[in-house]
Amino acid sequence: MSQYAPSSDFKTALDSSPEANTEDDKTEEDVPRPKNYLWLTIVSCFCPAYPINIVAFVFSIMSLNSYNNGDIDGSRRLGRNAKWVAIASIIIGLLIIGISCAVHFIKRTSL
Repeated sequence: MSQYAPSSDFKTALDSSPEANTEDDKTEEDVPRPKNYLWLTIVSCFCPAYPINIVAFVFSIMSLNSYNNGDIDGSRRLGRNAKWVAIASIIIGLLIIGISCAVHFIKRTSL
């Protein structure tokens, strides 16, 4: 026999080593980062629908903070909200630009 008899401490140390860990449970590193649509909310800030695009930007930042705090589902939800509010802001901004251009050219031609 060997002079070092296997003890329970040695077996526990081997079982807890990273090489021996074969469990397939997901950790936070395995979960892909949800989209926060920060780029879309920044683009929407150039549209003239200011209260709405600021709300979209805040949702996007909150989504990023939720992910950093480990709340993946909350980050997904806030990212979706940021996307839809940013899209609404862009559409409203384009409508405002279109209406103001139409009013300007109608007044210009009627003079």
